[in-house]
Amino acid sequence: MISSKEVLAQVLAAPLVPVFFHADAAYAQSIVRACYAGGIRVFEFTNRGANAFEVFQELAKLVNDDCPELVLGIGTIYNAADAERFIAAGATFVVQPVTTADVAEACQRHDVAWVPGAMTLNEIYAATQLGAQLVKVFPGNAVGPDYIKSLRGPMPSVKLMVTGGVEATEASLAEWFGAGINAVGIGSQLFKGASDPAAITARVVPLMQFIKTLNSN
Repeated sequence: MISSKEVLAQVLAAPLVPVFFHADAAYAQSIVRACYAGGIRVFEFTNRGANAFEVFQELAKLVNDDCPELVLGIGTIYNAADAERFIAAGATFVVQPVTTADVAEACQRHDVAWVPGAMTLNEIYAATQLGAQLVKVFPGNAVGPDYIKSLRGPMPSVKLMVTGGVEATEASLAEWFGAGINAVGIGSQLFKGASDPAAITARVVPLMQFIKTLNSN
């Protein structure tokens, strides 16, 4: 299994992370395929439905068979029991909306990347003290890029991913990455108005290319 260090490196190298849930496994698989075809290499499926675990198992099979370069993680995890269950099913990273020590310990025990959720400087610092190598700032729309610029003064080196409030546009990506964010998670903004998987691939391709130009500057 890929190590937490390798996962972090992949997130930083391909820092647009779809955040997605759907109750239908076949449809979810089609979305993962479409994102992968567009250049996505990190994908967060969220634990937000009664059958999320069963759908995740099907996605893990797809990744093993058809998307060898993709790292698949699970989001919306609150406790160690759920973290353990999804790690056993193939999750290579675990994302939380909050920060809990028991999930941190479960991920560290399995050398699985842990991405806790935080907002304030105190929360971000507390997450790093528990071992977080990447912290999710959530909800991004509540703080905005100017907040990231401000916290980069006292926290210049903490790796940060923002979720919520990131739009699937070059302007939005430029604003967030320009503010000092290291990765972005995009949910409904990435998928709205796209009626089929091919449309999602077509939307993803230029965004991934744009991020490469940002990272090369």
